[in-house]
Amino acid sequence: VQLQASGGGLVQPGGSLRLSCAASGSVYSVNACKWFRQIPGSGRYQVAQLDSGGTTNYADSVKGRFTISKDNAKNTVYLQMNNLKAEDTAAYYCFVEGYYNDDGALNGFGLWGQGTQVTVSS
Repeated sequence: VQLQASGGGLVQPGGSLRLSCAASGSVYSVNACKWFRQIPGSGRYQVAQLDSGGTTNYADSVKGRFTISKDNAKNTVYLQMNNLKAEDTAAYYCFVEGYYNDDGALNGFGLWGQGTQVTVSS
């Protein structure tokens, strides 16, 4: 199973971006996901999570502006980011949990996507 993250870029304050993290390979299901962000010299900070029951949680700093979701048919998770602020500038990482088909048996996986840079600047 591999994860491919995309969607980062340069955006003006108040703008929007949608990050994607697509799982490929012998993926059976994507069950839960988290998005983290990291600035140079700091650790990864969780900004959003979606658990296997569909419950979402957000960091206070992004609540009301970011939305985490997943598309089961595409094995892809998303982070919709609206009303972006300069302080949202960071590298964003997804962490995806699910199951993959291993010669007829289901095994669990938990993988990090590669970072995608988000820069909010005028």
